Amino acid sequence: MNINVLNSKNRRQAGLWKNVSGAIDSNNRARNVLPEILFVTTYPPRECGIATYSRDLIAALNNKFNNAFRITVCAIESETEQFFYPDDVKYTLNTDDASSFDKIAQNINNDAAIRIVLIQHEFGLYKNNEKKFRAFLDTVSKPVIMVFHTILPHPNELLLSSVTQIAEAAQCIIVMTNSSAEILATDYDISPDKIAVIPHGTHLVPHADKNTLKEKYQMSGRNVLATFGLLSAGKSIETTLDALPAIVEKDETVLFLIIGKTHPTIVKHDGEAYREMLLAKVNELGIGDNVRFINEFLPLPALLEYLQLTDIYLFTSKDPHQAVSGTFAYALSCGCPVISTPIPHAREVLGADTGIIIDFNNPTQLAEVVNSLMGDEQRRRNMVSNGLHRVASTAWENAAIAHALLFEKNSIVPIVLNYSIPEIKFDHIRKMTTDFGMIQFSKLNEPDIESGYTLDDNARAMIAMCQHYELTKDEECITYIGTYLNFIKYCQQRNGHFKNYVNVTLQYTLQNDHSNLADSNGRAIWALGYLVSLVDVLPADMVLEADIMIHKAVVNIERIHATRAMAFVVKGLHYYNMSREDASFTEVIKLLADRMVQMYKHEASAEWNWYESYLTYGNSLLPEAMLCAWLATGNSEYKTIAKSSFDFLLSRTFSGNTLKAISNKCWLTRDCEYKLLPEGGEQPIEIAYTILALDKFTQVFGRRVYADKLQNAFSWFLGNNHLHQIIYNPCTGGCYDGLEESYVNLNQGAESTLSYMISRLIVEKNNTTARVQYQDRETSNIAVLEPEYS
Repeated sequence: MNINVLNSKNRRQAGLWKNVSGAIDSNNRARNVLPEILFVTTYPPRECGIATYSRDLIAALNNKFNNAFRITVCAIESETEQFFYPDDVKYTLNTDDASSFDKIAQNINNDAAIRIVLIQHEFGLYKNNEKKFRAFLDTVSKPVIMVFHTILPHPNELLLSSVTQIAEAAQCIIVMTNSSAEILATDYDISPDKIAVIPHGTHLVPHADKNTLKEKYQMSGRNVLATFGLLSAGKSIETTLDALPAIVEKDETVLFLIIGKTHPTIVKHDGEAYREMLLAKVNELGIGDNVRFINEFLPLPALLEYLQLTDIYLFTSKDPHQAVSGTFAYALSCGCPVISTPIPHAREVLGADTGIIIDFNNPTQLAEVVNSLMGDEQRRRNMVSNGLHRVASTAWENAAIAHALLFEKNSIVPIVLNYSIPEIKFDHIRKMTTDFGMIQFSKLNEPDIESGYTLDDNARAMIAMCQHYELTKDEECITYIGTYLNFIKYCQQRNGHFKNYVNVTLQYTLQNDHSNLADSNGRAIWALGYLVSLVDVLPADMVLEADIMIHKAVVNIERIHATRAMAFVVKGLHYYNMSREDASFTEVIKLLADRMVQMYKHEASAEWNWYESYLTYGNSLLPEAMLCAWLATGNSEYKTIAKSSFDFLLSRTFSGNTLKAISNKCWLTRDCEYKLLPEGGEQPIEIAYTILALDKFTQVFGRRVYADKLQNAFSWFLGNNHLHQIIYNPCTGGCYDGLEESYVNLNQGAESTLSYMISRLIVEKNNTTARVQYQDRETSNIAVLEPEYS
C-alpha cells in the first residue's frame, strides 16, 4: 500500500506526513517514480575541477532532498580519458565522437524519467566538436539548465555567436559570480531574468585546532602557507617560490605546501615539465626546507584538514579571466586568511576585512603582504571570522537548495521539495556542556566559557536529553540529565525561587538582581515537570529530586503574572500531573489559566484573537499552555480559546508552507500589516515554540493541517526560510543563532542549538509513531479511525 493513496481520514489518525523523510521505509518510497535530473558533466574517477564540483553538488542535493528527485549522470569523456564509473552514471558522452552526441540526445528524449538536463559547461570540454554540441542542445527536448564555469568578457564575433546559441537553447543559465552574470547581460545581451547566480559551493568543517592538525601532519612549530589544486602553469606557483626567500628571511619557520598532482591533461601533453621546473627553482633558491610538495589528489577529509591547519592561503593564478576558483572558496570556508590575485571571484568575495588582493606575477608585493599579515595575528583572526561569514551562504547545502529551487521552477512536471531530515547529532551539545552545566554562548562553534551559564539553557538542555532518553534509552543521556538537574538545583534558592545567571567562577551575577526572572522560573518548572512525567523510565532518585524541587518552587507561583511565565508553569504542572496527580497543582493550573482567559477576553476581537494587543516572543507558548490546561482540568473554555488563538497565530506567521517567526526587530501589533514587517530577526527558539505547540495540537485534534505545518516549520531550520539557507549546521550539530535580513548569524549558542534539538526530537517521535502505525496497518489491513476530538 502506498502512503500517498491512503484516504485523508486514515492518514490524519496515523500521523503520517507525506513530506517527512523516514515516515515510511525505503522500499515504499521506491514505489514512487521520482523526477530524474540528468547531469551532463565530467565525473570521478576523472580528476578535474568540474568532476569534483559535480560530485560535491550531487552529494549535497542527494543529502538535502533524498525524496524529491533522483539525480543521474551522463559522464563526459574523450578518446584518451575513459573510466569505470559508479552506479549513478547512466550514460557516457564521448566528446571526440560526433555520433555520441546524437545517441545521447536520442536517449534523453526517449527516457521518460528524465525531466531536466543540467549541463556543466567549460569551453575546453567540447572543443573538438563544438558545432555538434550546439546541435545536441537543439535536439534535446527536455528543459536544459546550463552552468557556465567560464565567461570571457569582450567576446569576438565567433565566441559571441557560440555563447548566444548555447544560451538560447537553455531554459536557465547558472553562473557563480555576479560579475559573470553582468558580463552575460552586457557583453552577450542575455536577459538577466534567464540568469541565476549560485556561488561555488564550500564544505562545512568543524574547525579543528590548528596545532593539533599540524602535529598530525608533522608540521608542529611551522607557520604554514598553502595552495592546492591540479597543477598547471596557469596557477603561477613560481610567483610564491620567488617570494619565499624574502618571507623566510623574516620567518624561517615558514613552510609552503603545494598540494595537488599535475593536471592529467597537462601530463598527457607536456609530462611533468611544470612540476620539474618548480622543483628546480626550489633548489636554485635554496628553499628546500621551506617547501613541501604533496603530489596527490587528496581525499576530501585530508584536504580539508590541510586547509584548516594553514595560516595563510595563497592563490596566484595569472589568468585575469578565471571566473571562479573553488580552491580559495574552500580555503575561506576552512578559516584561512586568503591572499589572491585579482580574478573576478576574488574581487567579488575578498575585501580588506576578509583577505588581500595582490597584482598578477608580483613576488615582491606578495612577500611584503605575507610578512605583514604573518606578523599580525589579530588581523588574521578578524579575516578568518569575516571570511567565514562571507562564505557561509555558499555552503554546499545552500548551493543544493538554490539548485533545487531552479529544478522546481523549470521542471516540466511538478517537483515537490521535500527536505531530508538530518540524523540526530548531539556533538555540539556535548561540546557546550561542562561538568557543571551547559555554557551559554559560543563564538562560531567554539564554546565561550566566559559567557557563563544560565538556568534557561540548562532547563532546555534537560528537556532535550529527557526527550532523547525517552526515544532511545541511551544511558549516556542519564549523565547529562543529571548534570542539568544539578545545575537547576544549584540555581534554586531557599525560598524556592531560582536565579538565572551564573558566571564562569560559578558565582551568581548581578544580572540576576536587574532582570525579571519570571520566565526563567517558569521554564525551570516546565523542565522539572517534564522530567517527573517520565517516572516510568528515569531513575527514581532523579525523579524524586525533581519532585522536591518543583514543590518547593510552586510556593511562589501565585505571585507570577507575566504571561509567558504563567504558560511555562501550566505546562510544567500539567506534565507533572500526567504521572502523579497533585490536586493542589491542578488548582494552580486553573488559577493561571483563568488569568490568561481574562487577558484573552479583554483583548480579543473578531479580527484579533489574542491575549495581548501585540505578538512578541514565545507566542506559541500561550495557546499550548491553554490546551494543557484543558487536558489537566477538562474546562472546555480553555480548549476553545487555545484553538482560536493558535489558529489566529498560525494565520499571522505562515505564508503558504513557510513559517516566518515574529521578528525581534519589531513586534506585530493589531493594526500592523504583517507583510510589511522587516525581514530578519528570526530566532530558532521561536520555531521550537511553534513546533512544540503544533505537536500538542496534532495530538489533541488529530488534524492533518497541524501535522503538515509542523513539518513545514521544522524545514525552516533546513532552508525553508526567506534566505533559503540552512540554520542547522549538520557538520557540527549546532544551530546558528539567528536569521537576519541578508545573512545568518553563525554563532551556535546553547539556546539556538537546543531549540533545534527539541524540534528535531519531536519530528523523530512523530516519524517513529507514524512508521509503527503504518507498518501495523500494512500487515493487518485494519483502518484506524480519526479521533473523536472536535
